[in-house]
Amino acid sequence: MRNRRAALAAIAGAASLALALTACGQDSEGGSKENTGSAEGGTIGIAMPTKSSERWIADGNNVVKDLRSKGYKTKLVYGEDDPDQQVSQIENLITQGVKALIVAAIDNKSLNNVLQQAKDANIPVIAYDRLILGTANVDYYASFDNTKVGELQATYIVDKLGLKDGKGPFNIELFAGSNDDNNTKYFFNGAMSVLKPYIDSKKLVVQSGQTGLTQVTTLRWDGATAQKRMDDILTKSYKSKKVDAVLSPYDGISIGILSALKSDDYGSKSKPLPVLTGQDAELASVKSIIAGQQTQTVYKDTRELAKIASNMVDAVLGGKKPETNDTTTYDNGSKVVPAYLLEPVNVDKTNYQQVLVDGGYYKESDLG
Repeated sequence: MRNRRAALAAIAGAASLALALTACGQDSEGGSKENTGSAEGGTIGIAMPTKSSERWIADGNNVVKDLRSKGYKTKLVYGEDDPDQQVSQIENLITQGVKALIVAAIDNKSLNNVLQQAKDANIPVIAYDRLILGTANVDYYASFDNTKVGELQATYIVDKLGLKDGKGPFNIELFAGSNDDNNTKYFFNGAMSVLKPYIDSKKLVVQSGQTGLTQVTTLRWDGATAQKRMDDILTKSYKSKKVDAVLSPYDGISIGILSALKSDDYGSKSKPLPVLTGQDAELASVKSIIAGQQTQTVYKDTRELAKIASNMVDAVLGGKKPETNDTTTYDNGSKVVPAYLLEPVNVDKTNYQQVLVDGGYYKESDLG
């Protein structure tokens, strides 16, 4: 695999930067951290997927901050992308007597038994950004409009290539998220609702032939896995052709794709980089966008998502019904989970200053 170490270093660097920016609410070993706010509201357990992504570090810290402002203690744990470890962590939180659980699942189908334990202990469960499937023991869901995320990414490609103006044909390759994350299908289906008409009319051509969701998923959203797949695609399908656009669902995946492209001489004067999308406005990718490499990302303000999740907990524990704005979409196979969805925002080189810096998500100094 070309430049795999470089891709992994970039991903690790992004996580390290995020740790420096938001390193509260977790211990040095990454297992758990209790934050001692007021004891009035009891302790809330927060289970996040991994610290390898700066996005989840920020989420964990933001949830802790908001819950503490409401008078709760918190126990924050990270499962490091190991479903068994996350199950064990949640079992421990239940044993410790937390009053509620906020869970961003690593594997959307691995939590059924442990959430039954939560139900038996009368502990309400909020699914955080990733819907938990196959169990009735999920009370509410806090997330973003995940279909719109994919629509934003795909529409950006269409606009940048000028497809609405009749330009083309162009070559495109498709990437999706992890097959055990329920959001993956929403991101991908949202994007394909925009791209498929152009693929059908051959204005967009997928030279690899890999267009089905099961063909394009990226286990655990891993950048190195995406880099290897992009390497293989370039080697097999682009010996005499160039790729004009890549649909990437997440910034960490985009970093891996970008490394593969650079290894194949993309970014040179004779071989410009393709349009490359992303998601989460992670620091490394925002810097890449400013540098003219990655083209776009979808910004999801995790500060607002943390507020929604903590408000849900506060309402449930106070005997009230949390605010929701979607009670029909998110059927997890056992029930339709009431949800509150936030709006994602398109970000590129033209508006990152206004959205991310002026909005207080990053400081100018963060972006170099």
